[in-house]
Amino acid sequence: MEALNRLAELSYALDTFYFLMSGALVMWMAAGFAMLEAGLIRAKNTTEILTKNIALYAIACVMYMLVGYNIMYPAEAVNSVWPGLSFLLGDDHTAEAVLASKGDTYYSNLSDFFFQVVFVATAMSIVSGAVAERMKLWAFLFFAVVMTGFIYPLQGYWKWGGGFLDGLGFLDFAGSGVVHLCGATAALAGVMLLGARQGKYGNNGEIYPIPGCNLPLATLGTFILWLGWFGFNGGSELKISDVGEANAVAMVFVNTNASAAGGVVAALITAQLWFGKADLSMTLNGALAGLVAITAEPLTPTPLLATGIGAIGGVLVVGAIVFMDKIKIDDPVGAISVHGVVGMWGLLAVCLSNPDATLTAQLIGLATIFGFVFVASLITWFIIKLVMGIRVSEDEEYQGVDYSECGMEAYPEFTDSSKG
Repeated sequence: MEALNRLAELSYALDTFYFLMSGALVMWMAAGFAMLEAGLIRAKNTTEILTKNIALYAIACVMYMLVGYNIMYPAEAVNSVWPGLSFLLGDDHTAEAVLASKGDTYYSNLSDFFFQVVFVATAMSIVSGAVAERMKLWAFLFFAVVMTGFIYPLQGYWKWGGGFLDGLGFLDFAGSGVVHLCGATAALAGVMLLGARQGKYGNNGEIYPIPGCNLPLATLGTFILWLGWFGFNGGSELKISDVGEANAVAMVFVNTNASAAGGVVAALITAQLWFGKADLSMTLNGALAGLVAITAEPLTPTPLLATGIGAIGGVLVVGAIVFMDKIKIDDPVGAISVHGVVGMWGLLAVCLSNPDATLTAQLIGLATIFGFVFVASLITWFIIKLVMGIRVSEDEEYQGVDYSECGMEAYPEFTDSSKG
């Protein structure tokens, strides 16, 4: 009996450690988003976007601890739509409780919180890129409080917390919808109220490119995100301490990597055919599109099918970015296209390999997440706009942010007063 108890404790420790390390990889994605966004915007706004990225991560951690985690994973929900409201984190498992569960409890409660909190920060990071270069810092951070504390957790409860979407059979393994579509939809609502950057669109339908300042930095950010995604998808398997789960984790890693590679190749070729030349920013977004596309179901496809799912994501993201510009939705980093349009594709692609998936359930889940997050975000953004405004002044936008707001003096290299 003693040997069996030691084995159970060892399995618990191993799965908890795997969960924590996966969460650490996902936390590292915050650096990837920061580098990607800083590289794809103008140099004069670099400090501002980096301030938003580190601040949103901290806000997500605080709000999810205070209230968000309990909304998303309630101890006792009111019903399948509303989980109830409670605050702060509970105690962790005791050794006696773990042993008495006979394997049903196989990782720490707090490791689960840590893994989940870095997901909510990822969803909020999507918003920061889409509204870059013209949104007020504090307006953005106030939205982050509502998004990470209430909007994200409530729709997350409907699927991952055992709410009505889970009951309908909606499938989303690691968050093409719950994380990526959610973040992109919140960003879309903000961009629609915010408007485009000055000089981006002409009066007669012209579209003027505003190049990013540092493509090596953007490329580094993409590789960091690619690496972090192994924790994002791999950690969502939740367990690694037996042969079946270890093999499942290996398959998730392989398919995640294969889909990203398919997205890169497809986006590169699509850009060459569409624009007559290779385009690095489209290629980088192709990698992210492949990663988003496979996130809803990285376990059941074969590696070849995973590559194809990513490739379709890579084609879609190029077309979506062009389309967004056509309808004057100004998204400096392509976040709405990558995480929103391709997030939808990822949810639908589940039906290609998972026999438990139904198109009806996937469409209901997709529409529910999009509809709720869009309305809730639009209302939140609108209230913030009425109270304090969400857009910087025209002079500030042309000349760069007021660095005193970030606690810094303006550096000369970040204050190019050109109009893009």
